[in-house]
Amino acid sequence: AVVGASNDPEKEAHSVPRYLKDHGYRIIPVNPTATEIMGDVAYPSLLDMPEEVGRTVDAVEVFRPSDELPRVALQAVEMKRRYGRPLVFWAQQGLESEEAKEILDRNGIQYVMDACMRAVHRAYVKKAV
Repeated sequence: AVVGASNDPEKEAHSVPRYLKDHGYRIIPVNPTATEIMGDVAYPSLLDMPEEVGRTVDAVEVFRPSDELPRVALQAVEMKRRYGRPLVFWAQQGLESEEAKEILDRNGIQYVMDACMRAVHRAYVKKAV
């Protein structure tokens, strides 16, 4: 799930999920101002996804300001409670929140802060070749 996914190809919130989608990952856009992003249905929030979609989420990638990370972390905690699945919370490069880290730690959710998923994927793929 990509919180803050964008239809604007000039934004990282579009190009990073597009890269991941082009490399075989399913993208579930989360944006309250869009109904569709990159051809996929967009949901207003993580908790607005239908159960059959929410149950498939392995990672919550966030492209929102750092001060919004605690709110998104609480939604990730609720998703874990609802669906009983572990997931990873990933705050994109430049984003970090001690409050969000505490929320995630208390609820057993692994997280990455201040890292670009595309850059990490590229580095991993490069090493694997």
